[in-house]
Amino acid sequence: MDLVSSWVHGWALCRSVGAPEAVPGAWRMEVGLPGHRVRYVLPAFDEQVLDGLGREHDAPGTWIKVAGEPELLRKALPGAWAMADTAYLMQVPFRAGEKVGHPVRVVRDGPVVHAEILGEGGERAAWGRMAPAGTVGVIDQVETDPGHRRRGFGSAVMRTLADAALDLGLSTGVLAATADGRALYQALGWSVAGPLAAAHVPEAHI
Repeated sequence: MDLVSSWVHGWALCRSVGAPEAVPGAWRMEVGLPGHRVRYVLPAFDEQVLDGLGREHDAPGTWIKVAGEPELLRKALPGAWAMADTAYLMQVPFRAGEKVGHPVRVVRDGPVVHAEILGEGGERAAWGRMAPAGTVGVIDQVETDPGHRRRGFGSAVMRTLADAALDLGLSTGVLAATADGRALYQALGWSVAGPLAAAHVPEAHI
């Protein structure tokens, strides 16, 4: 699998949505959430594919993500589509590292590995998940509660997920980072593979 394909399949496992369906030039996923009902992901900018998707699949709650620049995506779609924040596809070779300095709870849910750190009151302080896609470990939804930030919890969760990936024989990590999260992951050794442009058709009540 290439990076985008790995991310798509790992993301689907992490989010417990149906397996990605290959459609011409893209993958299609039934996400089933309000405002995010269907998602199409393109591995590269393709004006013809985007034109078809943009005109034929413009129901509210439909999303398109493209491994490419947002300006190109905006030009390729009709006016009903609204641009969303650009993410960044990132990668890293998994290597053994120092043990984390915080107790991290690890739970397996089928192929998905969940890691979390609990606060002193038993509340979730930081969490994240990882799913395999071939030899790639896709890391998703790593977050730290605002009241527990700047304590190294996010880094501890990332290290724990990387160790779990190594135990499964996975060699490469992939994730989609927000603009804010990109700097954190770069500090942990991740590199940017490229932008992930996004657009959606808004629902009237959102």
